[in-house]
Order: sequence, then structure tokens, then C-alpha cells
Amino acid sequence: MTDYGHELIFGGFLTPDAGHPEQVVALAKLCEQVGLDLVTFQDHPYQPGFLDTWTLMSYLAAATSRIRLAGNVLNLPLRQPVVLARSVASLDLLSGGRVELGLGAGAFWEAIEANGGRRLSRGQAVDALDEAIRIIREVWAADRRGGVRVDGEHYRVVGAKRGPAPAHPVGIWVGAYKPRMLRLVGRAADGWLPSLAYLPKGPAELADLNALVDEGAEAAGRDPWSVRRLLNLSGRFTRSGSGFLTGPPQQWVEELTGLALDHGTSGFILGADDPTAIQLFAEEVAPAVRELVAAERAEPGTRAKAVEEQREAVEAGGSTALAVTPTPDPGVRPSAGFYAGQV
Repeated sequence: MTDYGHELIFGGFLTPDAGHPEQVVALAKLCEQVGLDLVTFQDHPYQPGFLDTWTLMSYLAAATSRIRLAGNVLNLPLRQPVVLARSVASLDLLSGGRVELGLGAGAFWEAIEANGGRRLSRGQAVDALDEAIRIIREVWAADRRGGVRVDGEHYRVVGAKRGPAPAHPVGIWVGAYKPRMLRLVGRAADGWLPSLAYLPKGPAELADLNALVDEGAEAAGRDPWSVRRLLNLSGRFTRSGSGFLTGPPQQWVEELTGLALDHGTSGFILGADDPTAIQLFAEEVAPAVRELVAAERAEPGTRAKAVEEQREAVEAGGSTALAVTPTPDPGVRPSAGFYAGQV
């Protein structure tokens, strides 16, 4: 059993559709209403069909009261590190400590270049991300004396004033897949945030990729457990199972419990713009996964028995979740043309 020592969090991953802003806002509020811990948004600043992610997050921070917010992941090549650091800290202060920083090195370089960014090779993008994380942490270190000075190949900061400091220790969660990036996550970041859909071999790849994150952490003198392991999920709720995360809520519970116990995954973020899927995930899946993981960690060996008990309860007509009060239908419906991620 792998345990990186973090509490389980569950979140949503929404499309910031500019054609239906009212529905994006309603879905984010639904994520809070049904008890999810986190709501995140794609960030493609070169995409005119999307709302600007940072503006959307700022609006939603004022429209919600409990749920945490993050980009998933913010496009570093089009967001200057010093300004980004101050934006994150400012929104964290204004929201009462509810912002996390999902950060990506960049991918769609033609679009990035067309919108004023620099085209970088894969290796250059990794180096730029490394420099940016150093700059962001230096800006947040408002209690240190002197200005921020980072003389990098891609970012040069010569005496920028420090601050403001965030309201809480903001997590820097990096989307990464290749060895060098994964080692960077272990060395410099607070969390690893890949998407399951981008892992060709599915969950079977997590062990080897986690090992690279661990390697980077150990080489930097860090404990690997300090790096949270998160995962963007895609799948479908169906009556019968036909593949990983394609099946009824009970199947999702068993499979996500396995990811938590076998790979140390502690953050599950569902890519869905469908209110029914969000409710099922929050009300049926998340509480049951929490309960199964807690039981196994408290008394190893109880996992199989608990899964069987849940199966029997479901077959007898009970709920997957063990102690959940259903949330009333919020009335949110995707309209014609609204992008609904398949769940």
C-alpha cells in the first residue's frame, strides 16, 4: 500500500465555455453545493471560445464561500511569473485561502506564439518552468529581506519587490508526463497533476511515473510524501461495467479506492460539464472512497470485506455511499451546443 500522507480531495474539472458563461458559473456553484473540495478550469488563453480562466476564477471566488479554485493547468508561457505570483496571492487573500496553483509548461506552441508567447523546445519549456517556480516562491516569501533576483535563461528578475504572501501555503501542482518534468515535480513542486486520458497504459503507468517523482524529491533532499499525487479523471457512469471508470458508481468506488491505496493518489478531479455526473461523483463516489480508504489505513486487510459489503448493499437496493444525504436536483442543464464532457 502506497501512502503519501495526504487527505483525500475530490474536485471538478470544467470547460470555461465563453458561449455559456452562466452555465459554467452554475456548474462551479453545483460543485460547491454537492460537497466537492475543489473546482478547476482548463486554461487556453489563445482560445477565443473560452472565458479567461483567471478572470473566471476571480469571479467565482466572490460567488462561492467554501470550495477551492485552481487552473488545470495555467499556461505559463502566456502568464508572466512575477505577475502570476501576485495574482495568486491576491486572490488567495481575497478568498480566505481558497486558491491553488495548477501550472503547465505549455504545449500548443503555434497558438502560444500566435498570441505573443515564445516558442520553446520541450527541454527549454522544462527549464522555463523550473525558473518560474523559483520566482513565484521568491515573490511569496514576503518575510525575506531584499528583492527577488533570478537570472535565468528564460526569465530574468532583477530586484522585484516581494509580496504579497498568500493567505495559506498555496500548492503548486504541475501537469507532467516525461521523466525530466516528473523529476522537476519531485524537486520543486507540491503536487503532480496528470490526466488519466493522457496515460497510454492507463493506471498501470502510475507506479513507474510516481517513482520518477520520488526520485526527483529524494535527489533534492525532500521526502517524496510531501508531493501530493492528483489525477484528472475521465469516464462514464453506466448501468454495467465495460472498462476502467466506465460503469456504475460502485465500480468507480472500487477503482478509485485502488488508486488511493496502491498508488497514493489523494486528489481525484472529474472532467465533466454534466450536472448529473458531478452529483453522482460527489454524493455516491467520494464519500464511499473516503470511507473505504480510511478503513483500510486504520486496519489493513479490511478493504476486500468492505467492498463486498457495499456490493451486497447495492444489490439489496441501497446506496453506494454509506452515509450520504442526497442533494436536490439543482436544475442545471446543458443547453444545445454546450460542451458536455462525456463522463
